[in-house]
Amino acid sequence: MSPALTVRVVEVVRETADAHSLVLEPEEGDRARFAYRPGQFLTVRVPSDRPGGAARCYSLCSSPGRDEHLKVTVKRTAGGYASNWICDHVTEGDTLEVLRPAGTFTPRSLDGDFLLLAAGSGVTPVMSILTSVLHAGTGRVALLYANRDEKSVIFRDQLAALVREYGERLTVLHWLESLQGRPTEAALRALAAPYTGRDAFVCGPGPFMDLATGALTGLGVPPDRITVERFTSLAGDPFAEPAAGPGPGPDSSGPAATAEVELDGERHTVRWPRDTPLLDALLAAGLDAPYSCREGACSACACVLTEGEVVMERNEVLDAQDLADGLILACQARPAADRLKATYDG
Repeated sequence: MSPALTVRVVEVVRETADAHSLVLEPEEGDRARFAYRPGQFLTVRVPSDRPGGAARCYSLCSSPGRDEHLKVTVKRTAGGYASNWICDHVTEGDTLEVLRPAGTFTPRSLDGDFLLLAAGSGVTPVMSILTSVLHAGTGRVALLYANRDEKSVIFRDQLAALVREYGERLTVLHWLESLQGRPTEAALRALAAPYTGRDAFVCGPGPFMDLATGALTGLGVPPDRITVERFTSLAGDPFAEPAAGPGPGPDSSGPAATAEVELDGERHTVRWPRDTPLLDALLAAGLDAPYSCREGACSACACVLTEGEVVMERNEVLDAQDLADGLILACQARPAADRLKATYDG
């Protein structure tokens, strides 16, 4: 069965001259499969001449529990096929193929205090976290938001309205390159200094994220309180129908591990051949496990290993702190123990 789900575009919102938000509605029978946490993303199929089309990951800027519909924001990228196609062609009433929400750029709790650092379209997952904390949590939020100029500030009016609504719980600090030049590590360090006791989330272009993490580290913020979102282009086709089961590798007919997995509030026990990624074992068992790239590059398949050990062939997205917290990539993890437990619900 193909992993693709269909959503209908109920509205297209022009946020800036080069950024459009798509308000999305799942099909009635699929609503439960679109449950998501603040900061997660959707993988969207975009038609192209490539076999299977092109696929890109776009963060949800909507807030679960607050917003009726899903919403992603797409900003044009110079020379970028997918973002320009979406901004030029997608209109109200269209349908899109997507994968279910996924990602690890999510707060453990909405009741803490947060420091959010974003640049450009990196504000999209940050906006989901910000509005969720204010609506459903008790914590305070400080947002440091860098843009080229005032006209390029995505969610400018919405942020101003939230500041008026939530008062002392929300602080928004804008950095405009047209007035202040490019942000430097020293400048970000000075702006972030009053908020160093908070959990920090960073999203934006690579150079900005490097500056931001450097500033936070220089202020003594421990690595386990810094979460960074990095997206990579997907080389394969995550919408391709998965294989019917694990391949006949040398160990697949021999002794296998046993995995107990929590997924969507239910507990499942599956046979896990030694030469097979966890994701393949789950799909072979008929489970609706989340995934996107299947290349160890996007974190859509990430889950928490609570018992046992695994070996991951490739990992381009989980950092040392993620690994210390037990996160693994199901598309890359092979068992190194007889019995293992993992959860997607933690």
